[in-house]
Amino acid sequence: MIVVTGATGSLNGATVEHLLERVPAGRIGVSARDVGKAQHLADRGVRVRQGSYDDPVALRDSFEGAEQVLLVSSNDMSADVLGQHRTAIDAAVAAGATRILYTSQQNPVGSPYPPAAVHAATEAALADSGTAWTALRNGFFGDLGQLLGPWQETGVIAQPADGPLPWTERADLAEAAAVVLAGDRSFDGPVTLAAPPVTLDDFATILTEAAGRTIERTVVDDAQWRADRIAQGTPEFLADMALGMFQAARSGHYAEPGPLLGELLGREPRSAARQALDQIAA
Repeated sequence: MIVVTGATGSLNGATVEHLLERVPAGRIGVSARDVGKAQHLADRGVRVRQGSYDDPVALRDSFEGAEQVLLVSSNDMSADVLGQHRTAIDAAVAAGATRILYTSQQNPVGSPYPPAAVHAATEAALADSGTAWTALRNGFFGDLGQLLGPWQETGVIAQPADGPLPWTERADLAEAAAVVLAGDRSFDGPVTLAAPPVTLDDFATILTEAAGRTIERTVVDDAQWRADRIAQGTPEFLADMALGMFQAARSGHYAEPGPLLGELLGREPRSAARQALDQIAA
């Protein structure tokens, strides 16, 4: 059995949908904080059990019979996230899982991006677990507004100095995870899943051509950018987190290509340019 956590969320929820296209529903289980939100999966034959990273007993029960467990990284910013991950790893080992997979991040070791330290420490915990493990080091994904700012209103991408950043489509990452879980090929340790990296200068060029008007790229001093965000109401820790992404990009942490993503998908991953063009169309 393959058990997936976070199956009511956007990333692993999509992974379960792709799994259902590849393996019988009876081979899939999900662990959910709120089983009611997973009723649509239960109706299709997926085993749904209550589980929480804060409840090791329930979590072990939700992992019962699993050969593989896919752990989604916790986004509970008020919690001991690394402690939650260790609880989940221990529960998977206790339940007899022969492989644990984890949604990590591209090149987390030594990164100035604040959440990267938790990813790196979780990978170390997996390595110490005594069980086979795979860290799916995903490229950044989400709303492009996080990366580009309000360029459509201002005509300017005004952000800190950056570097190559593989902005990756969430749907591609979910599909690739399902391919790994359902396939005959195992991956040991960390693997990078990322679209080809681009810079904000690249985005400015792409958007200029697509929008039919000049979109400028201006570099904002780190301290000034952070102060501006806080003045606009962004909590300090979120401003620092976002700034860390730009700092990690310009230090080359995301420059490594991730050709495995396209290999697993059997096609080119959806490019950052395509995602930007879709933002214009929306």
